[in-house]
Amino acid sequence: MANKPSKQQQKYSTVSHIGPNGVSFNLLGLGVAALLMLAAPVAWAAELIELDEAVAIALGANDPTVTRFNERAEALDERAIADSQLPDPQLRVGLANFPVDTFDFEQEAMTQVQVGMRQSFPRGKTRSKTREKRYAEAEGERAAGRLQELQIALDTRSIWLELYYWYGARETVAEKREAVAELVEVIEASFATGVNSNQDLLRAELELSLLDDRAVEVERQIEALTADLARLIGEGPAQRDLPTAFPSLPELSARQGIEDRLATHPSVTIENARIDVTSRDIDIARQEYKPGFSLDLGYGGRGGNRADFASAMIVFDVPLFTKDRQDRRVSAARKNRSAARMDRAAKLLELKKMLDRTYANWERLGERVELFERVVVNRATANANAALDGYQNQVADFAELIRSRLAALDTELKLRRLRVDRAQAQSQLLFLTGERA
Repeated sequence: MANKPSKQQQKYSTVSHIGPNGVSFNLLGLGVAALLMLAAPVAWAAELIELDEAVAIALGANDPTVTRFNERAEALDERAIADSQLPDPQLRVGLANFPVDTFDFEQEAMTQVQVGMRQSFPRGKTRSKTREKRYAEAEGERAAGRLQELQIALDTRSIWLELYYWYGARETVAEKREAVAELVEVIEASFATGVNSNQDLLRAELELSLLDDRAVEVERQIEALTADLARLIGEGPAQRDLPTAFPSLPELSARQGIEDRLATHPSVTIENARIDVTSRDIDIARQEYKPGFSLDLGYGGRGGNRADFASAMIVFDVPLFTKDRQDRRVSAARKNRSAARMDRAAKLLELKKMLDRTYANWERLGERVELFERVVVNRATANANAALDGYQNQVADFAELIRSRLAALDTELKLRRLRVDRAQAQSQLLFLTGERA
């Protein structure tokens, strides 16, 4: 997968200069597109993969890291209903006062066939509070799913932007290598006629070898990032070309607007759900002070035309000794809620710190991008042209010429790096606003 050469590269491919030995050579290289095609193992695709499309694909991919939270939430919804039901009734069937000397059912008046039913009722509002606790746990799982979706959107943007940078690095390295390769040919011809020194040739060949090594590193980065992107959007879309134009991201709110939205961020919602869970634990622990009871109904059938017996009984729990049981449970539940509130406060501080750092980084990177676009790139180009004039007039050496030309290309690559870094910072700010796309 490779990007097509930009208009600026096409312009450079037709510019050539005359060296001090009278030989014409191209400083920036001819046939860059052909070299890029050789460097890329995959044929050019007619369809591009835009950043917004990549994010949409990743969010619609039914990622298991998201669906697992939804499944857990649905499981907790089911448990909320099940846990709020009465315990199953108990059936009792037995034979009472049966004589073992004669085994005659009608011998004794108290011999009975007994059938009974017992239904237990939990203490106070334990069932309803347990249902509320399960729903709170489910809300936490759903918030975790939303947080994972935000993370997927952030990861997709970051990887796509990083891949965009390395495609630019591939083009820049190809330009550098083409320029230096042609200089090597020119210097070899000049060295044969005694015009240039052997040191110029060795310097050019060394630079060429270093560029070959950088090209290998660029391909390694591209392959690794393509694999990372394929994990999020699939193998097919990840193999498509990236556009040459720099992508646009959703507009950001004002800094204060982003800060105001931190309280509703999914990571904070998770902490809120945990506070709700611990609050329900307190309510459940308080129900332990109330007595639970069981209703016991029984029927005893006797033989010999004797009257049958019916019985009804209520059994109560008597919570008398609460110091080391109920009191301790309530205290423990309160401490858990206090800890959960501290966790939420810590999460808000963490998000606030991330916002301060990222927003400042985004603003300063914007200033640097503007400086490079307005001043640095133009000066680097002017310096390269001045070095060329000096070399043609034999007032500058070859080392200065090649250094200035490569510095100009490095400046363009640095500008691309700054743009990508700023876009990645903007992606992190979008993550803090809770926006997926």
